[in-house]
Amino acid sequence: MALSCKSGAAMKKYLLLLAQENCEFRLPEIKSLLCLIGGHLYNLHDINEKSPFCILHIPSEDMARKLMKRTVCAKSVFELWGHGKSLEELQQSLLTYPSEKMVSYLQPNSTYKINIHTFNKTLSQKEKLAKIEALEFLPFRGKVSLQNAEHIFYLMEDYGPEPNNPRKEPLQIFFGRWIADGQRELINSYSVKKRHFIGNTSMDAGLAFIMANHARVKPNDVVFDPFVGTGGLLLPCAHFGAYVLGTDIDYNTVHGLGKASRMNQKWRGPDENIRANLRQYGLEKYYLDILLSDASKPIWRKGPMFDAIITDPPYGIRESTRKTGTQKEIMKTELFPESHVPVQLNYHLSDIFSDLLNFAAEFLVISGRLVYWLPVYRPEYTEEAVPCHPCLKVISNCEQMLSSHTSRRLITMEKVKEFEEEDQFSHIKDGQYTPYKGHNSFREKYFSGLTKRMAREERARNGGPNTGNYIVTENREEV
Repeated sequence: MALSCKSGAAMKKYLLLLAQENCEFRLPEIKSLLCLIGGHLYNLHDINEKSPFCILHIPSEDMARKLMKRTVCAKSVFELWGHGKSLEELQQSLLTYPSEKMVSYLQPNSTYKINIHTFNKTLSQKEKLAKIEALEFLPFRGKVSLQNAEHIFYLMEDYGPEPNNPRKEPLQIFFGRWIADGQRELINSYSVKKRHFIGNTSMDAGLAFIMANHARVKPNDVVFDPFVGTGGLLLPCAHFGAYVLGTDIDYNTVHGLGKASRMNQKWRGPDENIRANLRQYGLEKYYLDILLSDASKPIWRKGPMFDAIITDPPYGIRESTRKTGTQKEIMKTELFPESHVPVQLNYHLSDIFSDLLNFAAEFLVISGRLVYWLPVYRPEYTEEAVPCHPCLKVISNCEQMLSSHTSRRLITMEKVKEFEEEDQFSHIKDGQYTPYKGHNSFREKYFSGLTKRMAREERARNGGPNTGNYIVTENREEV
């Protein structure tokens, strides 16, 4: 994958070492962050979709450091001095690298060390030393310091996508100077296990930070979540300096009341709420408010006010899809006046996404982003299943598997034109309401597959035949 450069500045070559989880989300995150910190998209070459290595062309080391202060999908970034498919090609590449770019890191009064990193192959210490000694042609004049080196260099080898069947020789070899590490530690420090207030559907910390990065959240932004739940998506936004607020229809969740979701805890404590979560991480100053509100009935004044909308709408699996309303037959009785709202009605997924896109089109600022999860039944999925809107442009569409037959897709959209009243009716053609409605049966399809899986597991436990070649895991099944 390559992106065209839109800057006249001289490009420098860097190497990204990417994390080997949430692989489909990695390049969209990097692209969004490059756009945020540089204002342009620069050349980004994906070596292989299963490889952790990615070559990046950007103007400066300062930009590389800014990127690493935000990304959770990249482990480290290096100034790339050379690469090739063999040691001979690597040596030739290193010999052609401009010596004036090397010299300040090779001085006699400096200290350095060389580390070896291999992907999908383990090398012995003897093999590592042999590879380091093969780099003796490089004019290092400083002293080796394994503990406190001023300059750290890496020799990195990619042995292909099969960890159980590694190649004898690497596919690619890279050599470069380490510059900075990414923000992978945020995944642990913001872990749901450590969080004060959680619920049944609290978002994984890593995915929450990825969503904030896809949305290009920056300091002093105002970020909104219309299905806020326990506020897991607000935390990374506040961490990056944005002011956060949200709404939810569930009174107990908004007020931190009722039964607890944590094991061995029956009821929520008196200070279990979203504000307490932000206070836990020293982010309370970014808390605006959480309101009890129905997402199908916006309560805001007309006009753009949010820099980003980040949300995980309910799918009807562990949390019900609900909205407030009245049933016509009830309104006709004397028991309830017309102004009364006696029931909570089912909120179809197609309506949820239609309302969400209309809301984002109206209330986002120009270039503001909407980032949300879309559940799909994989055998029926097509591009037409992704909701569209004339004011919003799809930036990325990344899949996370839930089971062999279901997944959810992280959709990132950017507002590209001002909202007009007729835009909210863009999905109505010839007087007919025509959005994709396949999502409405997602719950039934999800549980039909779960029932079949449980039946296979039961047959396996009883020693009976198990049709189909399936591997059953804790969170999903793979064909």
